[in-house]
Formats: sequence, C-alpha cells, structure tokens
Amino acid sequence: MVSLVILLSIIFYRYTLYIIDTSIISSLDSNIQSQLQDTIYQAIIIVNIFNVVFVGIYAIILSSILTQPIKVLTTKFSNMNENMLNSIDTSILPIEFEPLGKSINKLLMRISNFLKYKKELFVGSAHELKTPLAVMKTKNQVILRKKNPTQEQLKEALKENIDSVDTMNKIVTSILAFGRAEGAQFEVAKEIDIIEFLDKSCKDFKFLALSQGKNFEYTLSPKKYSIKIQTLLLTQILQNFVQNALKFTPSQNKVILNSKFIGNEYIIEVIDEGIGIDESRDLFAPFIRGKESNGTGLGLFLAKSASEALGAKISIKNRKDSKGAIASLILSK
Repeated sequence: MVSLVILLSIIFYRYTLYIIDTSIISSLDSNIQSQLQDTIYQAIIIVNIFNVVFVGIYAIILSSILTQPIKVLTTKFSNMNENMLNSIDTSILPIEFEPLGKSINKLLMRISNFLKYKKELFVGSAHELKTPLAVMKTKNQVILRKKNPTQEQLKEALKENIDSVDTMNKIVTSILAFGRAEGAQFEVAKEIDIIEFLDKSCKDFKFLALSQGKNFEYTLSPKKYSIKIQTLLLTQILQNFVQNALKFTPSQNKVILNSKFIGNEYIIEVIDEGIGIDESRDLFAPFIRGKESNGTGLGLFLAKSASEALGAKISIKNRKDSKGAIASLILSK
C-alpha cells in the first residue's frame, strides 16, 4: 500500500511539473496563472480523494483478512462446552495465528484432563466413602439384632467403626489436599536457583529417611540453574515422589534423587528399591492403589495435576537394573 501511495505521489508531482512548465512556456498572463492554480488545486483534490478511497478500501479488506481467523476461533469457542472440548485445526489458520492455535489446543487439553480427573475424583470419592459407611451400618445392625450383646462384641463393633471413620478421614483429608493443590496453581511463578532449592529439600528428605531407618542419597547437576517456577507445586510433586519411594523401600535400603539435563529437558528422578509398580495400570487416576499400599490413592493424582499446571510431565516406570521404580519429573528448558 505504501509503495502505491508513493507511486501516486510521484505521478502527481510529475503531472504538476508538466503543467507548470507548459504554462510558463505559453505565457505569464494573469488569466493563465489563475487557470494554472485552479488546475493544480483540482489535481491535488482528485489525487487525495483517490488516495483516501484506496486506503479506506485497502484497510477494510486487510481488516477482514486479519479478523477472519479470530471469527473462526470465536465460533469454535462459542460452540464448546465441557463435553465438547475439541482441539482447533491449526491448518486452517494463517501462519501468524498458528502459535496461538497451538497454545489454545494445549490449554484445551489441560482443561479436558482436569475435567476428566475431576469427575473421576467425585465418583471415586463417593464410592470410597460409601464402603466404610456400609461397613459401619452393617456392623451396627448386627449388634442391634442381638438381644444381649457381650462387652467384647460391643468393643469390636466400636473398634471397626473407628477404623471406618479413620478411613473416611483419610479420604476427606486427601480431597482437601486436592483443593489446596488447585489453589496452589494460582501461585505466582518466581525465579529460583532450582539446584539450591533441591539441595535444601533433599536435606529434609534425608532426615525423614533416617527416621524410618532408611538411607537417602542425592546427586544434583549442574552446579547452578535458574528457572521460573511455582515452588509450592514443585514441592508437592517432590514430596509425593520421595514419600512413596520411602514407603515401599525396605529398612536399611536407600532412595536416590538425581537431577540432570538431557537435551533441552531438566529431569529430576527419584529411584527406590521397593517392589516396583504394575505398569499396566493408570497410576495417576484417582483412588488407584497398589496391593501393598494403605493410602487413599490420591497422591499421584495430585502430583499429575501439579505437573500439568507447571507445564511439565511426570512418569513412573520400573527399574531395569534391579527391583524398584523410578519416578521422573521432566521440565522443559
């Protein structure tokens, strides 16, 4: 557009010079001078009107082209609901809008996963709470049907009721932890030296391991690495990894934490000497527990949610060199 306006200005300038030269050669009479001025003014007005009209039409066409992808995105979003979070076809967008489309698709995927796990959490919570309640009700009904229950029978019923209440309390505590974890996702990310942060955390983990009669070792690399991250979410993931590792590692055995760069990814690994995992199961789904676990099965679910909020990935796999598992947190550089 700018080039065309410049071209028109040059043409107008040459046209004006031509008129002036012709007029000078013809005469310097006052009538001719007046006609010359009128001609120049008319030429100026015509060219300016043409430029204004051209620029206006060009602006309308350009605006239409630029707003078309936005209209496509708006239509896509207006037709979405929690049951229809389909990704956007970035191939129909201009090149300039492709990064925006990819970012939106990533956000939609996170929302979809959150809604999926949230539904599973509510259904699982109802099921998990219903079981101990049913046990309590059945046991109490049995006691009430007996005409003269013995003191031992009453004690046994009370003990089972207390165990059921403790189980429900664990579940409720885990659900509250999920709520706090969701709140932690709104924490403002800050710049930290993650090596210094990990070193401080590992010293605490070492005391925890010693209190359980186990060993904790760690190797951190590089010597310094600054990263902008939400520390509460990072702490939640690390605590879950280390506590799980210590839980399944026998006494006098060790848990190892390593951190290192592999390509453009910074990887934190927690390696245990436990019984390993069943890799055929989705361990990150809510209320999924191993055979040897007495927890609620929400720890890894919360860790997964935290990692997605960080834009990171987590994984758990069995060791190939010996018994045990490796839990990994993968942060993009």
